Amino acid sequence: MSHPYVTIDLDTIEHNARAVVELCRAHGMAVTGVTKGTAGHPEVARAMIRGGVTSIGESQLENVRRLTQAGVGVPCLLLRLPSLSEVDDVVRTVEVSLNSELPVLERLSRAARRQHRVHDVLVMVDLGDLREGLWSHEVVPFISKALSLPGIRIVGLGTNLACFGGVVPSVENMTRLVEIATAVERSCDLKLEWISGVNSSGLNLLAAGSMPTRINHARIGEAILLGRETTHRQPWPGTALDAFVLHADILELKQKPSVPVGTRSEDAFGHLTPFANHGLMTRALVNIGREEVSVEGLTPRDSRLKILGASSSYLVVDMTAAAECYHVGDELTFTLNYAALLSAMTSEYVRKRPLRNAPPLIATTTET
Repeated sequence: MSHPYVTIDLDTIEHNARAVVELCRAHGMAVTGVTKGTAGHPEVARAMIRGGVTSIGESQLENVRRLTQAGVGVPCLLLRLPSLSEVDDVVRTVEVSLNSELPVLERLSRAARRQHRVHDVLVMVDLGDLREGLWSHEVVPFISKALSLPGIRIVGLGTNLACFGGVVPSVENMTRLVEIATAVERSCDLKLEWISGVNSSGLNLLAAGSMPTRINHARIGEAILLGRETTHRQPWPGTALDAFVLHADILELKQKPSVPVGTRSEDAFGHLTPFANHGLMTRALVNIGREEVSVEGLTPRDSRLKILGASSSYLVVDMTAAAECYHVGDELTFTLNYAALLSAMTSEYVRKRPLRNAPPLIATTTET
């Protein structure tokens, strides 16, 4: 028996990156490849760079340091707002950070002066998703003050959509971002290099030709990693869906009732799970659970199998429709959504196996 592991098809990631980059370049847009879903895996970053991304976006400084130590030689953008306690590390570690608070910028300024550096800043604007960012009327006063801070260079405006509030990128909110940028340039006598308005949820608007032309920067993760846009979770044209596959072993394979026997209460996670009576079924215990992965984001690649649930240590799978095809010790494979990918890639209990020039992992309806 082996530890569960994720295979990473680097050729597919490179292919997906190239498909996204070509679309963005056709609309005058540079692409930051977002690796946070893979815990800043250096081989994933290199595959994205081979596919044409010009910088890497990360949310954890530890991941950026890992990329730097591995020799990934493109600028890194810190996607999570810096905390006051880490400003020295931010200036030392990344070229660009997202910001929305003046006290943080003031501390970044002092850190930059101590290190004899200039730190680039993308000022975030909240267009309704209610995550990070200034309201539109706050942007010009904020940047006016920020421009007086030595060691800080305002390089652009950005916004985040469809991550917290689920607000979809639209012609209206993207046009509003451009209007705010124009007001900043006029009022502050400043030329903004970046207007960053696109993540994987904005690709539909871009492909339709409806993205305002001044939006010139995209931060793309899921469309490259998993081949999906994030507004409708549909496959993105020209990309492949199988760059990441989770592999786990069958530990136990037995016939058991479909409904627990005895008086029931909540499970280990505080849930009272409903069970339908389907009689006896062949059930497998698999060597991965909630401790390692967000199990709701897993889909068996053998369509005859069905995930019944999980504890911290085990995944429970209904094998009834394919019982004769599997034995104890056999390996099951699963595709992952973004939540499952993020949890598996950040888990120290799940091994990672990057592959190049491997046969394509084409989704099948059955496996033996």
